[in-house]
Amino acid sequence: MREGRPPEVELLLRELAPQVLGVLARRSGDFGAAEDAVQEALIAAAAQWPADGLPESPRGWLLRVAQRRLTDTVRAEIARRRREETVVDREVTDAEVSARDDTLAMYVLCCHPALPEAAAVALTLRAVGGLETRAIAAAFLVPEATMAQRIARAKKKLAGLPFIRPEPAEWRERLEPVLRVLYVIFTEGHTASAGAELHRADLAAEAIRLTRALHRLLPDDPEITGLLALLLLTDARRGARTGPHGELIPLAEQDRGRWDRAMIGEGVRLATAAIGAGLAGPYRIQAAVAALHAQALRVAETDWAGILALYTMLERVAPSPVVTLNRAVAVAMVDGPAAGLAATEGLEPAFATSHRLDAVRGHLRELAGDTARAVAHYDAAAAKTTSTPERDYLTLRAARLRHTAGP
Repeated sequence: MREGRPPEVELLLRELAPQVLGVLARRSGDFGAAEDAVQEALIAAAAQWPADGLPESPRGWLLRVAQRRLTDTVRAEIARRRREETVVDREVTDAEVSARDDTLAMYVLCCHPALPEAAAVALTLRAVGGLETRAIAAAFLVPEATMAQRIARAKKKLAGLPFIRPEPAEWRERLEPVLRVLYVIFTEGHTASAGAELHRADLAAEAIRLTRALHRLLPDDPEITGLLALLLLTDARRGARTGPHGELIPLAEQDRGRWDRAMIGEGVRLATAAIGAGLAGPYRIQAAVAALHAQALRVAETDWAGILALYTMLERVAPSPVVTLNRAVAVAMVDGPAAGLAATEGLEPAFATSHRLDAVRGHLRELAGDTARAVAHYDAAAAKTTSTPERDYLTLRAARLRHTAGP
C-alpha cells in the first residue's frame, strides 16, 4: 500500500489516522466499525491527495469522509447523518481537541485491561500505531497468519466493550502494554523488518515523541523514564548505522564520532535517574545496557562484563528468546564464541521464522574461525530476512568469508 505514495502524504496520514479513529470510536462506541471507516478514508486520501493536492484541513477532510463511511455502514437516517457531520465539523478545531494528546490517549484506550496483554499490544500496533501485520508478527516471533488471527480476535472483543476515554488515574493500570507498544514501534523504526531502508525515521521519532509525552504526564515512573532513556540512547547511533549508500554498518564497525552526543547525554541522565529507583524493570535494565554501549568511546572500551550481568538480570526479570540471544552475544564477548554458541542452544523453535538466530550464530562462528559454518549461517539468515540492507550485509559477509577461505 505504500508503493507510489509521496512520503509527505504517508507521514501525514500516519499522524492523522489515530486522531480520526479516536473521534469516531468515542462517538460510535464501535471500535471495529470506526476502524473500517477510517481505513476507507485513508485509502481515499492516498488516492486523491497526491493528484488534487492537500485539502485546507486534512484532518477535517479525513473526519468527514470517515464519518460518511461509518454512517453508510450503519445505514443511519439522513437526519442523524447531518447531526453527526455537524459534530465532525466542530471537532475539527484544535481548540476543542488536542490532536497530539488524542494519539497517546488512543494507545491507552486500546490497551484495555479486558484484553490479554499480547492481544492488546498487537491490536494497538495495528489499529493505532499503523504497523503492518507482518512487522508485528516479526516483533513477536510468530507467523503472520497467527498474528492476523490474534488481532482479529482482539478487535472483536474490544468492539463489545465500553469505549470510554480513560481517566488519568487509569493510565497506570494500562502502562505495561502501552510501553510495549511504544517500544515495538520504535524498534520497527530503528530497524525496519522489511523494505529497502534500514530505518523508518518517522516511526522512531513518533515513538520518542509519545514516550516524552507520557514521561511528562507520569515523571515519577522509573519504567517510563527508563524507556525514554533507552530510545534516546539507541536512536543516538542512527547516523552511524548506515554508509553512504544505505548499507548496514554493525555496532563494532561504526564511527562513534557520528553518534549524537547531546542525545546520549540526555539518555544517560534519564537512565541514571531510572536506575536510581532500582533495576527492577525491563526498560531500566535495557537502558543501563544502552548506556554502557553509549559511553564506550571505542569498541575495546565496552564493558561486556557489565552488559552480561545486566542481560542475566533481564533474563530473570523479563525472559524471552530475544533476551537470551542478546545475552549469548555478551557471553561470547566475555567467555569466548564457543560459550556464546552454547548459550544459543534450544532457541531454534522460537526463531523458526526469523533470521536473528542464524545471523548471531554466523557472527560467533566467524569469531571462532569456523568459516564454513559461519557462511552457512549467514546464507540462512540472508534467505530469511525481508530487509534489503540486512540481506545485503549478510550476503556480503558470507561472500567475504568464502573469498578468504579460498577454493
